[in-house]
Amino acid sequence: MQTYSVGFFGAMALLVALVNGASVHAQTAAIPSSAAPLIAVKNDAATRDQAAVVVPATADGFTPLFNGKDLSGWVNVNTAPETWSAKNGEIFCTGVPTGVLRTEKSYRNFVLELEWMHENPTGNAGLFIWSDPITAKGQPFTRSIEVQIMLGGEMREGDKLMYTSQGDIFSIHGATMKPDRPHPAGWSRCLPSEDRTKGAGQWNHYRVTAIDGTIKLAINGKEVSGAFDVNPREGFICLESEGSPVHFRNLRIQELPSGEPLAAEAKCMQDEGFRSILEGSLRGWREQPGHAGHWKLDDWKLTYDGSGETLWSTKSYADFEMMFDWRWSGTSHKAMVPVVRKDGTTPMGADGKLQMVEIDEFGDSGIYLRGNDKSQVNIWSWPVGSGEVYGYRTDPSQSAEVRAGVTPSENADAPPGKWNRMKIKMQGDRLTVVLNEKIVVTNARLPGIPADGPIALQHHGAPIEFANIYLRELPARKPTKSAP
Repeated sequence: MQTYSVGFFGAMALLVALVNGASVHAQTAAIPSSAAPLIAVKNDAATRDQAAVVVPATADGFTPLFNGKDLSGWVNVNTAPETWSAKNGEIFCTGVPTGVLRTEKSYRNFVLELEWMHENPTGNAGLFIWSDPITAKGQPFTRSIEVQIMLGGEMREGDKLMYTSQGDIFSIHGATMKPDRPHPAGWSRCLPSEDRTKGAGQWNHYRVTAIDGTIKLAINGKEVSGAFDVNPREGFICLESEGSPVHFRNLRIQELPSGEPLAAEAKCMQDEGFRSILEGSLRGWREQPGHAGHWKLDDWKLTYDGSGETLWSTKSYADFEMMFDWRWSGTSHKAMVPVVRKDGTTPMGADGKLQMVEIDEFGDSGIYLRGNDKSQVNIWSWPVGSGEVYGYRTDPSQSAEVRAGVTPSENADAPPGKWNRMKIKMQGDRLTVVLNEKIVVTNARLPGIPADGPIALQHHGAPIEFANIYLRELPARKPTKSAP
């Protein structure tokens, strides 16, 4: 078998595999079927109609990541059901909407091999390493290290090469790394040592070796890019959808020994079971009759122009946890609003009227829980902050404890125009709201809330954008004694 040098790091991975009794085959541009159990045809005739037969591999220690038939073992994080499909022994991606498909399992140390092919000469996609299970706030992508899968893209600023379409490696959305070679502009991005990528309609072979915070990429048989001091260094593997059709095949992985336990900050987020309920269209949601067209999907974002009506989920939920991003998209105006104390009361002035304060009003919206506008978690511009439950705070029949409980402990809103991430936990009659990683409502009681019902995104006359709407259903809360 013809072999190719993958450098010192590749040799280390080979040594580890040999110690385990496995033979790691060096990456090649055209691997015969006898040398690579997952590849049953040669790659030198790289055309779309070339069949890719997937055969389970065992002799060399690799395990298929794709069974060649369906997407078992993969999670569609934030795209449409039709974005990803299994066809002709390949994973096919339409490129629309922008987002990711990830593995169900997370990985630490491994060697990953795959082949990819773009249909277009300017195709764009990516491979994410050590990824979080869900997308970053206000983004269609996850915190991770991206291994670029792109054609026809190169940018220069003067005599400086800023990025290429030849296998760049770079950190995104909070991940960190150091490139093997300093970037001309100091970016956290490794530019490849040479051009190895084939063009549209041709298959390219990637071999990624990821060990203890170091990543090496070999393209079509030769190492070209790398990074070290990577964090996180344990996580999921993702394929990226970014605007153009792309094919993947022969995805396989060899897991390597893990070594010492990692600190929490070196790991990805845990998979808590959140799944998207915004699936590339308004399926799963219903607009009010006569008000269609005001809620629209803009790629991965859900936009609202402020002129329609409240948008309801078609499904009802009982106990659940919901996570979503939102930001104001319109302009502000000056408005006078009541002062709200932390206990939920509104003080009176010397003139016997409510104390008011002038604000820049960007809008008002919210999330209706269990089909009920009284149990609305507010999104607004008031100084008290988003997350309060107006229908309970202002209800004089509720106890002081209830009214104080649904009032935010602090204003945790991001500046207008910036993305916010809110998490709502509704279990039994208890509500907890986390806004931008700060708990603003803690285990508040909502007496009389329905047992279940649909969720709604509220219309209140203001333009707003939502994104990354995830939900997980929870078991029923065990009843506890509470104050009347």
